[in-house]
Amino acid sequence: MTRPLCTATVLVDDDRVRVTRFDFLPGAETGWHRHGHDYVIAAVTECTMMLEEPGGTTRSVLVPSGTAYRRDEGVEHNVINGGHSPMTFVEVELKTVGTP
Repeated sequence: MTRPLCTATVLVDDDRVRVTRFDFLPGAETGWHRHGHDYVIAAVTECTMMLEEPGGTTRSVLVPSGTAYRRDEGVEHNVINGGHSPMTFVEVELKTVGTP
């Protein structure tokens, strides 16, 4: 199945962090990827995510607008807008851990 890709706009990219805004039309996806850094997601809109995960599993996650969550490096998945409205979140990748 071919889906449209979301729009990824890099807002900050320096030695310590990469901040990217992801905008999805309904049904749009990120494409399969593996996170190379610990990261934080902050939902700008309510995000009805369908997550495709290794091994063929799929799960739905609702992330309310204005909330955030953190994950460790190594997460592998494809994020799809499983809702009927556009969704947006901001991802902050932590390139360095601890004090510089």
